[in-house]
Amino acid sequence: MIKELVHDPIFLTLKSEPATAADLQTAQDLLETLTAHKEVCVGMAANMIGVNKSIICFDNDGKYMIMLNPEIIKRSDPYETEESCLSLLGGPRKIKRYKKIRVQYQTLDFKIRTKTFEGWTAQIVQHEIDHCNGVLI
Repeated sequence: MIKELVHDPIFLTLKSEPATAADLQTAQDLLETLTAHKEVCVGMAANMIGVNKSIICFDNDGKYMIMLNPEIIKRSDPYETEESCLSLLGGPRKIKRYKKIRVQYQTLDFKIRTKTFEGWTAQIVQHEIDHCNGVLI
């Protein structure tokens, strides 16, 4: 189900709780909400739809990917950039990101995986994991 976006900065700065099997519907809702906003958004975290769980969904080179309980375990090649966020009012804000990251996460069937991301996709993933950690740009 497509959910309404949350704009409350106090809620968005709460650290997300770990996702469990009871949260699989939230993952589906997140995917549907991101798809509905695909013209202006490339990634979302569950707190953006009002659920304080560690779930992200993002455009991974043209195909949506969902991660449960993602954690960046390695980062390299820092750079400065600007980002915007659907949950925040105002224009782009400066932020430090990494060109290459390695992420450990769980799939929808709770298998642990690791994956390396680079470039634009790495930037998207970092933004959404920040959301899970209560970090706003």
